[in-house]
Amino acid sequence: MANSGIATTETYSGQSPVVEIHELNKTYRTGFWLNQKVTSLKPCTLSVLQGETFGLLGPNGAGKTTLLKILLGITRPSGGRGLLLGHPLGDRSVKQRVGYLPENPYFYDYLTGWEMLQFTAGLFQIPPSVQQKRIAELLDLVGLAQSAAKGKQLRRYSKGMLQRVGMAQALINDPDVVFLDEPMSGLDPLGRYQIREIIQSLKAQGKTIFFNSHILSDVERLCDRIAILAQGDLLCIGALQDLLGSAQTYSVKVRGGNPDVLKNRVSDLKFEDGTWQGHLMGNPQDFIASLNLMGAQLIAMELSRSSLEEFFVEQLRQRGIRASA
Repeated sequence: MANSGIATTETYSGQSPVVEIHELNKTYRTGFWLNQKVTSLKPCTLSVLQGETFGLLGPNGAGKTTLLKILLGITRPSGGRGLLLGHPLGDRSVKQRVGYLPENPYFYDYLTGWEMLQFTAGLFQIPPSVQQKRIAELLDLVGLAQSAAKGKQLRRYSKGMLQRVGMAQALINDPDVVFLDEPMSGLDPLGRYQIREIIQSLKAQGKTIFFNSHILSDVERLCDRIAILAQGDLLCIGALQDLLGSAQTYSVKVRGGNPDVLKNRVSDLKFEDGTWQGHLMGNPQDFIASLNLMGAQLIAMELSRSSLEEFFVEQLRQRGIRASA
């Protein structure tokens, strides 16, 4: 194996890294003469451990899909280096051990779901005798009836059904690491629940899962660690308990005051039980000192752990980035 510049023997808490990248970045050339540059991903360094469920968050255009495609070898980086399963990024020998569900998967419209999965199984050289059992098991796992899989062409599938077929094809080769780009996209609450159950079952099997999602409640429920990417820049990375536990957010209750003024200091402001309640933005001492000027009386203030959504929005707000969905 070529020397990639990254040690492959390093472990973290007894776990081997499945993904290791150092200063990975991507710049595209645009314009008629290709003389303009757009940076989609700034130098990014992170690792994902074996058996870990890792969530990558960020607003639209943050560079999440770009990073995912570089890890999968679909797109070449402009700089930096990395390893996937101990091999340099783009190494073909790794593809047999990787599963991938794109955000908007494209399938051959005139194949049935069953035929599509047979085609994918053939790409991985899975013997026909094994394919039948494997496809039936996966259809059951993703909640798609065999009658629909065999009797209906993909062009007649709903978005949710296509997502289920996409998840099944990502798992057809029993991969060691699974990359999922917005796996809950287009699913109803039952479908989201089923995908969460699938991810949890994969984790129980020791699989490594790396996924992007806009649905922060699912990320908070599923992930061991997360990273937040915005405008191509990696803002933070860590375990949820460390990130959320370190967020110095105060919940406050005040009586009186002008709500239009309070909104500048308190997020999620609501009126309940005769008091204005919400989460403090900014320095608590400055807020206390300004209460008289606002004509408000402090009833309670306590340090509270942020939700992942609150932490996410605050990280973007501190850097002047709009949290578009």
